[in-house]
Amino acid sequence: MRYHFLLCFVMFCLIISPAWANAPKAGPDNPRPDAADVILPMPADSQLVFREIPVPGQGFWGTQEQVIQIGDASGGVFEGLQRTQICGSFPGRNAERQVIYLGKYELTKGQFVAVMGLDALAAASGDPEDKEISGFEGRRRMEALMQPLAFVGYFDIQDFLRAYNAWLFDPQHPERLENMPRVDGVPGFLRLPTEEEWEFTARGGIQALEDNTFQDRLPFAQRELSEYAWHLGNAKHKTRPIGLRRPSRQGLYDLFGNVQEMCAGLFRPEVWQGQPGGISVRGGSVSTPAANLRSSLRQELEMYAWNQDKEQVVIRRSFNTGLRLAIGSNVVVNSRVRAEIEKEYAAYKEEIRQAMPVGRTLDNLVAQAAGQLGDVAPILNKLMQENPDMQGELLTVQEFMDQARQRLDQAQKESARSLAQDAARNGVNISVYISRIEHLQSSLEKAKRLAEMSSRYVKQVTAVQERIAEMEEAQREQMRGYVDKVGRLGEYELGYIRQALDSLKERDPLPREQAVLTLLGGQVLQFHEQRRADRDGWAEQFAQAFAGFDG
Repeated sequence: MRYHFLLCFVMFCLIISPAWANAPKAGPDNPRPDAADVILPMPADSQLVFREIPVPGQGFWGTQEQVIQIGDASGGVFEGLQRTQICGSFPGRNAERQVIYLGKYELTKGQFVAVMGLDALAAASGDPEDKEISGFEGRRRMEALMQPLAFVGYFDIQDFLRAYNAWLFDPQHPERLENMPRVDGVPGFLRLPTEEEWEFTARGGIQALEDNTFQDRLPFAQRELSEYAWHLGNAKHKTRPIGLRRPSRQGLYDLFGNVQEMCAGLFRPEVWQGQPGGISVRGGSVSTPAANLRSSLRQELEMYAWNQDKEQVVIRRSFNTGLRLAIGSNVVVNSRVRAEIEKEYAAYKEEIRQAMPVGRTLDNLVAQAAGQLGDVAPILNKLMQENPDMQGELLTVQEFMDQARQRLDQAQKESARSLAQDAARNGVNISVYISRIEHLQSSLEKAKRLAEMSSRYVKQVTAVQERIAEMEEAQREQMRGYVDKVGRLGEYELGYIRQALDSLKERDPLPREQAVLTLLGGQVLQFHEQRRADRDGWAEQFAQAFAGFDG
């Protein structure tokens, strides 16, 4: 049976089924209505449907519950495992949760037309068939407009978002914002989803975190893929109308396959770091082989592309690239919210921030490995429960992991101690140069006074000035090394930092060394809290501490 017959059958069943009596009415914009749908109006009696996706944790700055691992170690080069934080833009119905609002379906051509018009679609689209829709009638027209929007450029999407948001916010029609989520009474707005929002949802969200399936390659069995997704094997490069496959556990359709979906922000090799490029697209499409579909799949789509045949730059349009919308909000919606954010920050910085991804770095590979070993524990526990006959082997794996964790802990202690020792050595050298330059400055003043009385002392003035310049350059070199090591040490957890500093103090340091350790301790902790090196400020602290120093 061709897919349009299936579509009509599905819609017929939904309309007549008593189970849907209290649900929104089925239609081209919402072929699978549900009572939990969040519906926003559109021009021409169209509508846009969203689902509420809860995220763990609470409070503006979040908690360690919100730290998730995305990526796939066996995936593509741009899918490396990363720890990041997932946050919701709005308070949820449950006071202990925040929520993301993500489109229930991929944006359709009909929804684009409702806002921009058929002529705008014909002008923006690279699909010749879109220029003929105005002549379609009946079921043929409905099916064409229920296709996911594709073959349009990124900037056409931005034009659509500007126009639709402006329509929603028309002060003459406040009723249009009746269902719009709000933060402290301030309504949200339409945007593209972030990659973190998209992957968190695709992996199954908070339910998957709770049942330890979040790290699975897909949120369903591979053998069921065709029930959830249009891919190369069952679609052969041809997109299908929305809502024909099974929904995700949160009630979203076509998260995998059909069209790959644009995300907000520029494509970076590791989601939040690396060279910025084009636009990130997620989810795969009707051109993606079934074996390649996975929650972590991400690719780059150019905003501008080089046409080799014409030897010119063109706006990139892709027949299998579309989008799914999200509802967003500003971070600081008013002064009262800002005051609350600032009030929460002190406790967050003191208690939580150091364990969050922003408080770590990819440069500290040992710390990363230790964190990832911790992520494996719940997966092992799940495997033991599901495979009791393998419990012995899995316990052996767990024992090896425990030993590896202990070795990593020891490696971090030794590495932090080595960095502290090297930084202290740089610091002592800085202090020595400060003292020597101070003595040379005194000698320079004497030489200048003598040169005023006799020209034979001019060469001595020049020699002292050259020596001072050499000392100042050597001091700057030592400061560069010092700042580098303080920064690397400051990336460790607080316990390792304190242990490293205490180990140096236990060696009964000389007065100069003790003064350096005092500065080092304060400056490392400053970096640990702020993740920023204050090179000039630290140099000034050294200058003050060792001015006239006798020790």
